[in-house]
Amino acid sequence: MSESKSSKGLLGTGIVAAIAASLCCITPVLALIAGASGAASTFSWLDPARPYLIGITILVLGFAWYQKLKPRSKEEIDCACEDDEKPSFWQSKKFLAIVTVFAGLMLAFPLYADVFYPKQDRQVIVVDRQNVQTVTFSVSGMTCTGCEEHVSHEVNKLDGIVGVKASYENENAIIQFDSSKTSVGEIEKAINSTGYKVTDIKNQ
Repeated sequence: MSESKSSKGLLGTGIVAAIAASLCCITPVLALIAGASGAASTFSWLDPARPYLIGITILVLGFAWYQKLKPRSKEEIDCACEDDEKPSFWQSKKFLAIVTVFAGLMLAFPLYADVFYPKQDRQVIVVDRQNVQTVTFSVSGMTCTGCEEHVSHEVNKLDGIVGVKASYENENAIIQFDSSKTSVGEIEKAINSTGYKVTDIKNQ
């Protein structure tokens, strides 16, 4: 009985750690789906803890698999009156495998988060090339490709956007736009509406 509770506790810890490890990248997608763009950066503060949460998930699930696969000692076999009964689904290897796959998908979420963002095919008609400006916005709070896609998605809603290249690694967004149709202020407002913050603006 206590072993069953211990096993459930381990799996619960593994799932929570796996979800927490990628929460900073899951939130922007949920915010996009819910139409609550400003909530995108809510859990970006968790990003520095991500390596530790990944480590906890791997250790917990590794130990759970060790417990499940280790050979039983003679004493355990002799005392296996209750264990002779078929274990419930929640204590089975199949359930542990499902939990492991789910945890793996959660941990890898930042690698494929961008697939949840609709691709915006847009045609921009620029009347005068002299109106095209390139501006670099320093942006704080982005932690993964999902954050980049969220910023690009919001900026691309504006008229006159020629190109957006957001980078969480460089903590910036390089944006080309037609200044006769939109402005630096409008773009800054669009970026800030995601919950990430523009900290500096440089014209190129």
